[in-house]
Amino acid sequence: MDTNSQISRSTPRDVFLYLLGLITLVMSAGSFGMLIYQYIDIIFPDVLQYNYSTPSANYSLIRTALAVLVVVFPVFFWVSRTLHKDVVSEPSKRDLRVRRWLLSFTILVAGLVIIGDLITLIQNYLNGDLTTAFILKVITVFFIAGSTLFYYLSELRDRTYPRKAFQIVIVGVVVLSLGYGFYLAGSPKSQRLVRFDEQKVNDLQMIQSYLVSNWWQVKGSLPKTLDLLNDPISGFSVPVDPQSQESYEYILIGAREFKLCATFNLDTVNPKESVPAIYPYYNWQHGAGRVCFDRTIDPTLYPVNPKGEPVPLKY
Repeated sequence: MDTNSQISRSTPRDVFLYLLGLITLVMSAGSFGMLIYQYIDIIFPDVLQYNYSTPSANYSLIRTALAVLVVVFPVFFWVSRTLHKDVVSEPSKRDLRVRRWLLSFTILVAGLVIIGDLITLIQNYLNGDLTTAFILKVITVFFIAGSTLFYYLSELRDRTYPRKAFQIVIVGVVVLSLGYGFYLAGSPKSQRLVRFDEQKVNDLQMIQSYLVSNWWQVKGSLPKTLDLLNDPISGFSVPVDPQSQESYEYILIGAREFKLCATFNLDTVNPKESVPAIYPYYNWQHGAGRVCFDRTIDPTLYPVNPKGEPVPLKY
């Protein structure tokens, strides 16, 4: 069989399906790995990680991975079955150039991933970072790259193996990971409530910052009402509750003491629903309902500077 006849059998359909299979494989493997990584970070948090106190980032990535995996993995599964049926019904297609090239390329990438995984494992061991979370992440990469390497190497060499059982295991693992992800991510309704609460905390942080830096440090006092903070020159406007469209509650207690209050939907300390403790700063955690945050300005940390000159840092 000459090369010309071999190339002539590589129809546009063949090229399209093999390229689609490769692309969906990469997207499925990446989103599955991202999903498992977030589970590990949530269950086994590492205090040395930069985002240890920001679990909301994990849940955001979970929702992204779920969206990708739900759409892409079925496409990848369908393409794989279609290509396998083509080869079974027409064995000569095993020698398609596009098939052998893309299968070989996939095997190469999977092998490099495993090598890189081993290097990372040794490096982290030498750095003293061989934690439970890291070991589980290494196992995850081995599972993804190893199963990919096994499948495509078997396809390339036409080796017999329990294909159906292998597919059941892979699909079962993906379905279980998806189910757990939907459980953690919560319903769309609960996530909208989370976003409302996040925005309320961001607004309160902005108001607090403006009270301290743009009012107290300039005037040496606190305003009687939040309306006084509105400044058309700088463009600052006091935000309102995005859910109720009502003003946030501001209570002036003393010369340097005040409260900021808002009504929240969910409890970030002991959440009753499958939603995260969403705020990175412990002094902004709250329960459900009306919550007030007590604040006292320390004049040594925030000295009055009426001339607007830079305040020297104290070490």
